[in-house]
Order: sequence, then structure tokens, then C-alpha cells
Amino acid sequence: MVNLIWLFLLLTGIIVAGMSGRIEVVTESALHAAQTGVKTAFEIIGVMTLWLGLLKLAEKSGLVKVIAKLVRPIAVILFPSIPKNSPALGAIIMNLSANILGLGNAATPFGLKAMSQLQDMNPNKEEASDAMITFLALNTSCITLIPAMVISLRVTAGSANPVEIVSTTILATTCGTVVAVFLDRFIRKRYYRKKVKR
Repeated sequence: MVNLIWLFLLLTGIIVAGMSGRIEVVTESALHAAQTGVKTAFEIIGVMTLWLGLLKLAEKSGLVKVIAKLVRPIAVILFPSIPKNSPALGAIIMNLSANILGLGNAATPFGLKAMSQLQDMNPNKEEASDAMITFLALNTSCITLIPAMVISLRVTAGSANPVEIVSTTILATTCGTVVAVFLDRFIRKRYYRKKVKR
């Protein structure tokens, strides 16, 4: 669907430029956008290398494991259907801990592993289990303490203070996580009530 929207916008731009007799603007804009994209990508590489290096140090130093220990009591409450010593719960905790620190690359393998293990535990393979839905909601809206990618983009754009968004990012992602957990519980209760009534 997104591809169709982009195609529509692109074709509309070409048609309007052609009808107004300024078709060269499309070519110039396309070339300029491609050049800007490559330039921005190269500028981001340096900043991202620095952030990912620092975050990798946090991972190797055990900071991720410390956060995992802090997250475990909350994870046990959020995922009551998963046994406390289950490897799925461990993978979920590591995924959320990595996301909290902005370690997206490290979080992905843990997320895939957690979802695979949750599917193994799922009694109905045709539907996502409650734990899978909760995990997906948390993974999508996870609290982020260090928004490395956004900081990198702000550095390349020449921001005077690229890290000033950290506090607002923490607030926004915290609100997102709270809303995701609330809606997960609320919708699930309504779903089960309707199921019982049937």
C-alpha cells in the first residue's frame, strides 16, 4: 500500500510538472535528492559508528544485563503465561533491554528468538498468543533512553544541540509504552468478554 502511495505521488508530480511545462524540475529534483541522500548517509556513518561503539561497550560491560535484571520483575507481571525460567522470557528481557539502550541491531536477534520460542509455546498455531501480542506491543513502543539514530541525523543536519531531544524522547517513548500496555490489556479483556458471551 505504501508503494502505491509513493507511486501515486511520483506520477502526480511528473504529470503536474509536464502540464506546467517544467518537466526539467523533476529531473533536477531527483538528482538533487539522490545526491543529498548519499551525502547524508556518509555523514551519518561517523556519528553512528561512535554511538554504536559506545552502546556496544555498554553491552560488553554488562550494562544490558543490569537493565535486564531491573526489567525482569516487570516482564514476569506482563507475561504471566510464560514460566519464570523459560528461555522465551529471557529473550524478551534481553530484547527490551537492548531496545531501552538503543541497541536496535542487538535487539533484533533476541526479538526473533523470543517470537520463535513463544510460537513453540503457543497452543493455537493459527493465532498469536497473548504473550506474543504483548511482546509485539512492547517491542514496537519500547522506552528508549538513547535515540542514537535521531541524534546522528541531527548532527548531520547541523543542529546546535543534537542531544537536546533525549529528555523528550524518553517522555514520548514512556507514554507510548504505557499506552501500548494499557490498550493491550483493555482490548484483550473486551475480546475475552465477547468470546464468553458467544
